[in-house]
Amino acid sequence: MRSHRAVLLLSCAVAALPGCRSGTRASEAEVSVAPNALRPVASFARIEDTQARSVALFVEAGRVIAHPRCTNCHPPDGRPRQGMSQQAHVPSVVGGEDGHGAPGLPCTACHQAANTPTVGATVASIPGNPKWALAPVEMAWIGRSLGEVCEQLKDPKRNGGKDLAAIQHHMAEDVLVGWGWNPGPGREPVPGTQAEFGALIQAWVDTGAHCPKP
Repeated sequence: MRSHRAVLLLSCAVAALPGCRSGTRASEAEVSVAPNALRPVASFARIEDTQARSVALFVEAGRVIAHPRCTNCHPPDGRPRQGMSQQAHVPSVVGGEDGHGAPGLPCTACHQAANTPTVGATVASIPGNPKWALAPVEMAWIGRSLGEVCEQLKDPKRNGGKDLAAIQHHMAEDVLVGWGWNPGPGREPVPGTQAEFGALIQAWVDTGAHCPKP
């Protein structure tokens, strides 16, 4: 009798350990990721409600979308921001009519086709990309909630005339979006990889492209 009771007590103790109470807790441990990584699409499969899963997928993708590496070039006033604190660009510049700078001071005056290391400067490198440009004001993200940005991404009037398939392709393949993972020395990259980000956006689209509450 005592031996049976001992086994029962041991079983209860094991069941109380973290990760042993339920399959959900163990599953969460298996898909835990580093702070600079993105959760894989498969880790959201346990969310049975499709709308809730869609929202959760976008929230994870939002760790890239809402990162200063991305939002710094999506200002509401046509003036780019800099750094993780999103301070005003130095020197003071504007995107101009086409997002490539003002007459006489184009973005390419400083931003080349690739990141340029600096020597003896307060910044480790000057960012660069073949498609370097500022997003139009109607695509502004700074100052907006993730839910508001989500709704904006689905609106062709505010996303450059794209449908959801084009949005996914842009996020997964565009070289300027990809710069966020290769921002040059001295800058924190966005989490994960562009392929992982594109997969999250595709899964979000496939589950109905539902948005978090604004």
